[in-house]
Amino acid sequence: MSKRQTSFNSNLRNAFVSVSLLIVVVAVGVVYMLHVFEMKGVNKNLIASVSQGATATPDVEVPLKPIVTHVATPDAVKGIYMSSWVGGVQKLRNHIIELVDSSEVNSIVIDIKDATGKVAFTTDDASLNAVGCIENRIPDIKDFIKELHEKNIYVIGRVSTFQDPCFVAKHPELAVKTQDGLRVWKDRKGISWIDAGAKEAWDYNVQIAKASHDIGFDEINFDYIRFPSDGNMKDISFPYSGTKSKPLVIREFFQYLDAELHSQPIIASTVGTTTPQKADPRKDDKGNLIENITISADLFGMVTTNKDDLGIGQVLENALPYVDFVSPMVYPSHFPATWNGIPNPAAKPYDVIHISMKRAAERATAMGIDVHKLRPWLQEFNLGAVYTADMIRAQMQATYDVGLNSWLIWNPSNKYNASAYLPN
Repeated sequence: MSKRQTSFNSNLRNAFVSVSLLIVVVAVGVVYMLHVFEMKGVNKNLIASVSQGATATPDVEVPLKPIVTHVATPDAVKGIYMSSWVGGVQKLRNHIIELVDSSEVNSIVIDIKDATGKVAFTTDDASLNAVGCIENRIPDIKDFIKELHEKNIYVIGRVSTFQDPCFVAKHPELAVKTQDGLRVWKDRKGISWIDAGAKEAWDYNVQIAKASHDIGFDEINFDYIRFPSDGNMKDISFPYSGTKSKPLVIREFFQYLDAELHSQPIIASTVGTTTPQKADPRKDDKGNLIENITISADLFGMVTTNKDDLGIGQVLENALPYVDFVSPMVYPSHFPATWNGIPNPAAKPYDVIHISMKRAAERATAMGIDVHKLRPWLQEFNLGAVYTADMIRAQMQATYDVGLNSWLIWNPSNKYNASAYLPN
């Protein structure tokens, strides 16, 4: 081979190596730039345009949602309540976590927004924080939920919906008013309420639900989904609900929750069958699939046996089709004397729970709805009777005896009798 040929081959190899190195450098640079764009939340249309040699400007900066994990809903939810105040104090909340670790309990219900209307932590939603109802009681909420998830604990966030004095203070125009419409109506405890027909309040509570789910809450539990009842009911008006019936207003709110928080509508199956109807997945106004959020609703205990709306708009059949779980608050102490022939219902916890939840299950079945959507709130506080471990377990047994497998335990003091719960 001639020296010229050798030199030519050598030069060709060098050129090939140089070109290869250049390609690698360019590829690494492109990957790096893509990463930078991704981290800054720049609209991906800009990246696509640049890669095609076009000049472009970003449409809108779209901040990326933080990556969070969620625990799947247990087949049998066994949960206890934790206030936001306890949730913000590590020493106090650790007592509850220890109970969960050592017992059959697998879920914790934590206040997101309690009856004061205060949201218990800051969120990643700047507009929600700007409302002015944040009281940062659980400053480490993300780390706290992460800790619970690492223990495979299902985390339910409770939202007081229409009893919300803080939001009323910011938006008195949305409040329940006196009959003349000039003043904010207050109940016997001096608490103001949002008119359940105010769509702006619906949006606000859905915004809270979405922001809380983004933080890591596995389920959003809506409470106080009702009209007020304890106060001067002769001097009251509802500027947004108007003359619309209370049950219809509350049903429309449940329908709204379903539409805004479920990726696919929950539609009750045909009466007498167990085959649910099919529906197309929902998309937002940009064509993106809506993220599914598990939701539940707390109702008065007597909705299980009453056919009317109890004067507050709550009817069991109006909730069941639209939420994932319905939790009647069947605290025996809250039933009136002689209810179903029981002189003191608080002293007969098994009977009260069995009668109530059996009737609720029958009504769900009549609608073609799975009875396991029913998940009662049970009592562990002393009112009408001293609640022993045996009385707490009697309520659980009554729940099981009507074919249900899930329950939540309410004690506003957050002090639980460990002997009432089976060891794990």
